[in-house]
Amino acid sequence: MLSATQPTRITTAPMETAFYEQIGWRIAERRKALGITQVQLAAILGIAQQTMAHYEGGKVRFAAALLPVLAETLNLSVEVLIGTEPKPAAKSASKKRGPAPKIQQQLERLSSLPKDKQRAVTLMLDSVLAQAGC
Repeated sequence: MLSATQPTRITTAPMETAFYEQIGWRIAERRKALGITQVQLAAILGIAQQTMAHYEGGKVRFAAALLPVLAETLNLSVEVLIGTEPKPAAKSASKKRGPAPKIQQQLERLSSLPKDKQRAVTLMLDSVLAQAGC
C-alpha cells in the first residue's frame, strides 16, 4: 500500500488540467472494463474512495509514485496510462519485427472494451468457430 500524501487540487495551466482529466478518464474506463469498483481500486492503492473519484474526475493531482502502481493494477503500461505510446523495444537480430497481425490488433482493441461487449464478441466468435467445426 502506498502512503499517499494529501492530493493537490489542480490550479495550473489548462493544458496540465486536461492532462490529469485524460488520465482520470483512462483510469475510470480501464477500471470499469476490468470490473473493479472505485472502492476496490482505492483499497488497493491505500487511498479513500473519494480521493479515487477526484483522481478519475481529474480534479486533483496525484503523486508520480502512484503511476506505476496504478498501471500495474490496471494491467497497463505507464505510457498508455499517461497517454503516450510505449517506445518500441530494440530490434533483435533473431526476431522479425513488423506490424502485428490484424487479429492480434483486434484482440488488443477488444481488451479495452467493457466486459459486456467483450462477452458479446466472444459469443459471436464461439458461434462462428463452432459452425466452422473448430
